[in-house]
Amino acid sequence: MSFKVTPADWPLPLWIAHRGAGKLAPENTLAAFREGARHGYRAFECDVKLSADDVPFLLHDATLDRTTPQRGLAKRHPWHDLSRVDAGAWHSRAYAGEPLPSLQAIAAYLRRNGFALDLEIKPTPGDEAHTGHLVAQAVAQLWAGAAPAQAPVLSSFSPEALQAAQASAPHLPRALLVDTLWDGWWPAAQALDCAAVITNYALMDAALIAQLHAAGMRALVYTVNDEAEVQRLLRLGIDGIITDAVDRFSAG
Repeated sequence: MSFKVTPADWPLPLWIAHRGAGKLAPENTLAAFREGARHGYRAFECDVKLSADDVPFLLHDATLDRTTPQRGLAKRHPWHDLSRVDAGAWHSRAYAGEPLPSLQAIAAYLRRNGFALDLEIKPTPGDEAHTGHLVAQAVAQLWAGAAPAQAPVLSSFSPEALQAAQASAPHLPRALLVDTLWDGWWPAAQALDCAAVITNYALMDAALIAQLHAAGMRALVYTVNDEAEVQRLLRLGIDGIITDAVDRFSAG
């Protein structure tokens, strides 16, 4: 049966904090979520992938190199080791020792505070279907009993990951991420029964918003940090804006 999110059930507000508040605090950490919440944000975007022993945890890159002192593919390490990695010192001394969070820890924080989530499935290359399946399964368990309007939106650039998520937990809303309007993106979004499409903000225009709305989908954009772009998108009737600039744009 086709899954559609009714207007009353759509979980995401207009403003969404990117990677927590991933510029003001270490991205994809609980500290970043707390910083976003301190600035009034009630919805967050973050990236999730799998450890060697299939524990979903937050990290954007395939490797640990950029945001931790460690090197190499994160996928090669079990969660026991990854949970001890310092994911904060790279940002600033104030966050030294901030750990990589598990999806379980993030879910507990979000549910306790009534916050919404755009969860980007970010598979290690070659692990798309496996990651989509297990992340969707984990989300269904971690948000069990939550109302439809409180369920995370599962987003990804990978149609394969979203297809696996769709098979694993069809009741969870899905969103296709696109950086370019590649051949086949629209049939893919429809086949995946997406509730939304999230594009690079430069791609979004009135015609694209109309196309998405006519199909019953929401139109969202990333990552908007410029006031002029915000005003352009608001005039067009955008449904969601993912931003780093949580200290400049009010989520109220």
